Amino acid sequence: MIKDFINIKDFTGEQLNKLLDLAIAEKAAFKAGKLPATLRNKTLAMIFEKPSLRTRVSFETAMTHLGGHAVYLSQADIGLGSREAVQDIARVLGRMCNAIMARTFNHEYVEQLGTFAPVPVINGLTDYSHPCQAMADLMTVQQESGKLAGRTMLFIGDGNNVALSLAAACAKLKVKFILASPEGYELQDEFVGALPEEFFRIIHDPRAAVAEADAIYTDTWVSMGQEAEKDQRAEHFKGFQVNADLLAAAPDGVIVLHCLPAKRGLEITDDVFEAHSGTIFAEAENRLHFQRTLLNVLIGKGGIE
Repeated sequence: MIKDFINIKDFTGEQLNKLLDLAIAEKAAFKAGKLPATLRNKTLAMIFEKPSLRTRVSFETAMTHLGGHAVYLSQADIGLGSREAVQDIARVLGRMCNAIMARTFNHEYVEQLGTFAPVPVINGLTDYSHPCQAMADLMTVQQESGKLAGRTMLFIGDGNNVALSLAAACAKLKVKFILASPEGYELQDEFVGALPEEFFRIIHDPRAAVAEADAIYTDTWVSMGQEAEKDQRAEHFKGFQVNADLLAAAPDGVIVLHCLPAKRGLEITDDVFEAHSGTIFAEAENRLHFQRTLLNVLIGKGGIE
């Protein structure tokens, strides 16, 4: 039984598939008004070093749907790793709450929370990875395409935390993952070396890969904390925009994904975004549905088998 949801690498493909199938089934039950409130009187502590629209609303709403409650804790509230040691915060919250979700800069903070908290810890995003986002993305592809195994995901842009979690999840679920990024913006060599070659490739020309893509994914070129690099990154990422010209070379029915927030006119054009907005906002909504299932499993069932 795995207590926490921190790193995709900790799970088997079978475990991830079960989570996705359960999330899709529970989404249908919720839409039909048949989802039971299984977490009555349960509380989720939400630690935010980084602000977020989707992360806060999805986790807080998920707890409400399940009959529970969520407590928002900013860095000013708790001073994670500065005013108070992470391991002490973990043990305090573990005695008062039933689970902890943390959205931090430092990935080690979330790892430490998992080590010292007696309750489940969920990685809501770190500078290293974003596993909940990756699972909601793949849930969207599964709902749109009917299956995952054998599909090809093309990620165009920075080899960032989202790309890392997606690549890890795709390898577990037998989805081919292609990263198209400028030189110097690839994923870390140590991480890439651990991925099976048949499910991962890096190229430096998105047009060389788009013809085989079932889903095209993009994300902001400038993540939180990289604002000083904005002009430099915009220059380096010229040619990596998801636009009508690029999509013309893609197969009919290709899915376009974006984890949001989007910088329209930079990594994606406004016309392409609007043409695929139904899928993009379904992807955002699936953050709620996957995370609600995750909370149900981790809190209600004690972990992931």
